[in-house]
Amino acid sequence: MQETIKELMQAIGKKARQASRELGRVDTGAKNLALNAMADAIEAAEKSLLSENKKDMDAGAANGLDAALLDRLELNSERIAGIAEGLRQVAGLPDPVGEITNLAYRPSGIQVGKMRVPLGVIGIIYESRPNVTADAAALTLKSGNACILRGGSEAIHSNKAIAACIRQGLEKAGLSADTVQVIETTDRAAVGELITMEQYVDVIVPRGGKGLIERISRDARVPVIKHLHGVCHVYIDDKADLEKAVAVAFNAKTQRYGTCNTMETLLVARSIAGKVLPDLAVKYSGEGVELRGCTETCQLLASAVQATEEDWDEEYLAPILSIKIVDGLDGAIDHLHKHSSGHTESIITEDYSLARRFLREVDSSSVMVNTSTRFADGFEYGLGAEIGISTDKLHARGPVGLEGLTTQKFVVLGDGHIRQ
Repeated sequence: MQETIKELMQAIGKKARQASRELGRVDTGAKNLALNAMADAIEAAEKSLLSENKKDMDAGAANGLDAALLDRLELNSERIAGIAEGLRQVAGLPDPVGEITNLAYRPSGIQVGKMRVPLGVIGIIYESRPNVTADAAALTLKSGNACILRGGSEAIHSNKAIAACIRQGLEKAGLSADTVQVIETTDRAAVGELITMEQYVDVIVPRGGKGLIERISRDARVPVIKHLHGVCHVYIDDKADLEKAVAVAFNAKTQRYGTCNTMETLLVARSIAGKVLPDLAVKYSGEGVELRGCTETCQLLASAVQATEEDWDEEYLAPILSIKIVDGLDGAIDHLHKHSSGHTESIITEDYSLARRFLREVDSSSVMVNTSTRFADGFEYGLGAEIGISTDKLHARGPVGLEGLTTQKFVVLGDGHIRQ
C-alpha cells in the first residue's frame, strides 16, 4: 500500500509540473475566464455541494468533532455564495505575473530589470474548511502556479465536490485539469510524499493546527511558508489616548476569538495601568473573558487570576486574555523579544517618537500603531485574499496574497551588446 501511495503522488507531481509549464503560456484573460466559470459551477452545484457536505458533517458528528471544527466544516447556502464571490473577487485582482520593474540602463548600454514570475507548483495542506479548496485554487491559478491540494479527511466529500466545479472552470477556459489537483486519498502517507517531492513541488503551505505545521516544518524537504501560532500583543503606552486604548484592546480580543490575529496578551505601562485596566476589566467581564494577570495586575483587578509563565506563550483562541504590567516601552519590547510569535503587535500611543521606535525595534510580520491586531489579514491589507500568514522572513512575510505566491527574476535587454 505504501508503494501505491508513492506512485500516486509521483504521478500527481509529474502532472502538476507539466501543468505549471503550460500556465506560462496562459494570459490573464484565460485565467479570469476559468475563475469566473468556477464560480458559476459552484453556484450551479449548490444542491450537490450541500449533499456531499452533509456526509462529512454526519461523519464528523459521529466521530466526535467538537462544535468549532464542525462549524468550520459546514457549508450552507450563504457560505457557498461566499465561495463563488471569492473566486470572482480574485478574478478582478490585478495579475502580478509578467510585471517588469526597475528597468534601467547600465553604463554598458544594456537594460536590467526584474520580472515577477510564478513559484511553479505549490502544495497546500489544510484542515476542516472546504472553502480553502476554492480559495487556494483561485490564488494559485491567478498567480500562475499549479497546485496540489490535500484537505483534511473530515472534509473529503466536500472537497471532492468543490474540486469537480474547479475542473469544470478550467476546462471551460481550455486549461489543463491538472492545474489544480485535489488528493482524494485520506491516507496520511500522501502528506509525507507531498512534502518531500523536491523534483515536482516548489513550496508547501500548511494551514491548520500547531501540530500539523510543526510536523510539516520538521519533515519537509520542500521550502515551507508558515506560521506556527499567533501570540499577538497590544501594548498600551503611558502616552496613550485612554479612550482609543480601551476601544482597540477590547476589539483586538473580543471581535473574534478563534483567529491567529486575535490579541492574546495585553501589555500596559505601569504609570497608567490603574487608569485603564479597571475599565477594560468591566468590558471584558461583560463578554465572559477570563483574565490571567501578572502579580501587579492581580492586585489591581479582583477578577484576574495569577498567570503562569506558560501563559505568556499561549495562543488561547478562546475568551482568555493574559495581562502584564511593564516598565514602559522598554519593558514592552523586552517582553516581545522573549514571547512574541512574530505575528502581529500593536502600540497605543500619541507619542510619534515612541511609535517610530516600536515600528523599528519590534520584529514581527505586522507591526501597528493605534490599531487592532484583527486587521492583520490579506483582505484588510488590500491583497484581495490570502493563502495564509507567514511569520518566516524568507520568502514571504505577513499575509501571503498573489504577490507572495510569485518571485522575481532578472531580465536583461540588449541589442547585440558584448562585454568588453
